Amino acid sequence: MKKLWAFLVGLLAISCIDDSYTVEGVDSTPSDFTNVIWIKNFAGSGDDSPRSIIETKDGGFAVFGFTNSTDGDLSEKSLIVNDYWLLKFDSASNLEWQKTYGGSGDDRGQAIIQTSDGGYAITGYAQSDDGDASNNEGFHDNWILKLDGTGNILWEKSFGFSGHDHSYDLVETVDGGFFFSGFLDVTSSNGAGATDKSSLSAHGVGEFWGTKVDNSGELNWRKYFGGTNNDRAHGVVEGHDGGYVMAGFTESEDFDITNSKGSYDFWVVKVDKNGLLEWEESLGGTGIEQAQDIARTSDGGYVIVGSTFSNDIQVTKNNGESDVWLVKLNGEGALQWQKSFGGSAFDNGNSVKLTADGGFLIAGTTKSFDGDATQNFGENDFWLLKTDSEGQLLWQQSFGGLGLDFAYDAIETSEGDYIMVGESASKDLPDTENKGGLDLLIVKLSQD
Repeated sequence: MKKLWAFLVGLLAISCIDDSYTVEGVDSTPSDFTNVIWIKNFAGSGDDSPRSIIETKDGGFAVFGFTNSTDGDLSEKSLIVNDYWLLKFDSASNLEWQKTYGGSGDDRGQAIIQTSDGGYAITGYAQSDDGDASNNEGFHDNWILKLDGTGNILWEKSFGFSGHDHSYDLVETVDGGFFFSGFLDVTSSNGAGATDKSSLSAHGVGEFWGTKVDNSGELNWRKYFGGTNNDRAHGVVEGHDGGYVMAGFTESEDFDITNSKGSYDFWVVKVDKNGLLEWEESLGGTGIEQAQDIARTSDGGYVIVGSTFSNDIQVTKNNGESDVWLVKLNGEGALQWQKSFGGSAFDNGNSVKLTADGGFLIAGTTKSFDGDATQNFGENDFWLLKTDSEGQLLWQQSFGGLGLDFAYDAIETSEGDYIMVGESASKDLPDTENKGGLDLLIVKLSQD
């Protein structure tokens, strides 16, 4: 826990550097970035950040995150607190509509999916028990909303206890319900985070928490998994053979964790459709590894992305400080291959998607200007990487300005182009003007 705290303090220190800071070897911001089709920013004078992007069935796309602005593009919002924020774009990349969801508390959207009926489901974590939220059990709760095709709320549900309970990802299930993953503050819940506690007693700091609801948001079951230390799930996919596969990180080496590698490991947990643990796998070296996302692969396996500080055990290469780490597992959780990408500074992977050619698209951030990162424009930059199906790097591109720029997600469109989303504090990007603190930034790139 102490090592993670030091790591987070370091990230906080990075975020306090002003826009005039540059590093040796930095490239000047070009008037036109290579392969960039367009750049769009949406924001007010506060902080506005996306976390998820999806292509929609009508050929457009939707971006989801959170905002605390009440002016600029958020002039209809009245409270200077974080609300969920959803923006819908048509097939020509024009903004069709936007909506915020929340109350008087701190409500932070994390993931969106389009549902089989053409609507949407969104999740994150929320403090509110007013406004759009009908209930809150403690500090942050898992908050899931079902929306129609134009963003109107059909239902919303909150799940949590007295502590910090966060949701980061969700899937629609075969029965029309939903499964969402995150973490449970099990100490604050006194072990009440599962309907069946026969396999675990209240024992940890945070646990992987999986929750299954029906198509009306009513609870079917919830289960937690972990050990006596800090364990947090970030991404989830449906298993190839049913059930669900969650990916995140663990600090523990007991209870459900059977093969710890070091300080913090990638941790992948497979459960069946009723939440029973089928297999789990720890991955990493003696340093800190944190998984952020997972995707299913066409061969029946899974690929996981995040960051690594290690250069031993299962991590065969480290380029310096933190690298993007991409890991491929088979359907039973066995490691097939792993790849590190980065330079001599801090690099991190936040999302991974399967591309049409069977390869992988990774969105993250880079502070490097060497190694795999051939350019840096001032501080932390957006970083987009494309690999083949074996994890071999095909190309990469940095994007940013003199400020702090973090990419959180990216998609390959049906036309074969790429759209990445993130937050930007840069004031020198072409074709945009920073509107305040952190702006929600969308960048579309061609495949050439």
